[in-house]
Amino acid sequence: MLNLDALRVFLTVAEHGNFSEAGRRLHLTQPAVSQTIQGLEKQLGIQLFLRQGRSVQLTEAGQVLVSMGRELLAAAQRIEQTMLSLHGEVVGEMSIGCSTASGKYLLPGLIARFRREYPQVRINVLVTSRDSVMNKLLAGEVALGVSSKLIEHYDLEYQDFYEDDVILVVPAGHRWAQYRKIYPDDLLDEPIILREESAGTREVLRDGLIKCDISPDMLNVAMVLGNAEAIGMAVEEGLGVAFISRLAATRGIELGRLVEIEVQGMKLTRNLYMVRNRRQILTRMQVEFWEFVKRVRTYSINPSGLSLAPG
Repeated sequence: MLNLDALRVFLTVAEHGNFSEAGRRLHLTQPAVSQTIQGLEKQLGIQLFLRQGRSVQLTEAGQVLVSMGRELLAAAQRIEQTMLSLHGEVVGEMSIGCSTASGKYLLPGLIARFRREYPQVRINVLVTSRDSVMNKLLAGEVALGVSSKLIEHYDLEYQDFYEDDVILVVPAGHRWAQYRKIYPDDLLDEPIILREESAGTREVLRDGLIKCDISPDMLNVAMVLGNAEAIGMAVEEGLGVAFISRLAATRGIELGRLVEIEVQGMKLTRNLYMVRNRRQILTRMQVEFWEFVKRVRTYSINPSGLSLAPG
């Protein structure tokens, strides 16, 4: 019989590529991790990893086990939580996949309030790209997702979660800071820092520029960075201007390091959605959280984090 704890160790090693990091994540020693993997390979009669110095690489068999192992662990967790929920209590554990901004600035306050109502729940937040959120949701690796992207898929159900502004920010000493307003054409001569092509804010900016008869290819791109916080820091250092989520910019603005600039005739917003997989059987806790989000619709940002009020 396959041991679920051993499978969990295997998946952690597969995710991080070495025994030491897997041990750190699982609070196990490296020898304990190594011994567990060796035992699993012996039980299955096949090699799961190729050892390459301190790192490891999945064999073909290991790649197959990753996919099946994730499904097995998710199923085991659903069974356990479903049995617990039959007692009538809101208890258990679940994972929510989300993008960086929503994960850091929205979910912590929301989860804290939910746990005040239901203290026996545990919610894990998996911060990843919006495309990965959808893939993990469809694969059953997360119970719920937060995304700015609507995918036409029969299995996915959405509800409105938050409307986020995408704003132009410049460093405090920038010449635009004294005017607080520019025209869209002014963007063409200024070094600009962008998110990667697949990012929601990049897509919103592209659509906004096109509406102003500006081709995105005309921008003077100084660099491309993979998350809003890194972009905010680069702007603070004077490496360029940028369009980022207001969620990510708020703290820098309130500390006086960033200045928000209005672009005449160019208001950019993106909708964030809570998403679930219709085919996935949700536990009572997961259903309660979904309904809880419906009830909580007014968010306010402050320097210390997020406060929530029923909307």
